[in-house]
Amino acid sequence: MEDKFTHLDQKGNPSMVDVGQKAVTKRTAIARSKVILEEKILEQLVNEDIQTKKGPVFRTAIIAGVMAAKKTSELIPLCHPIGLDNCQVRITLNQNKEVIVECEASVTSKTGVEMEALTGASIAALTIYDMCKAFSHNIIIQETRLIKKTGGKRDFELKEE
Repeated sequence: MEDKFTHLDQKGNPSMVDVGQKAVTKRTAIARSKVILEEKILEQLVNEDIQTKKGPVFRTAIIAGVMAAKKTSELIPLCHPIGLDNCQVRITLNQNKEVIVECEASVTSKTGVEMEALTGASIAALTIYDMCKAFSHNIIIQETRLIKKTGGKRDFELKEE
């Protein structure tokens, strides 16, 4: 099988992929974004969340991530609209005090959920930025990436170093 861009027709024009002949399978994807917050923001952490005038940061970001994953086809051109079976956003701090946002999406369908998981993780990270920027604009969102996918033609799992 040769590698090629799937969203281009024979003339190179944008084209939605025809999934009509694909098999319906269980498909899952996990995506991760990393958010670096200054210490003065992390000092606001109480009971595993940061409280602001706008509300609890991580809880709000979780809701935003799920909402975004559900609207992926409205945001990313040529994505198929799918009804997610499940979408979970988890936010934790790692040993380096970096905020780790993971979005796991699943569906039984003819097309995968990588874009939904990536969108969910990205928007949750952006929500953290939005809610914390009153403390500091020195916030870094980095490393939004696919961690794992199953179902479809081939599975994928990031080999972490």
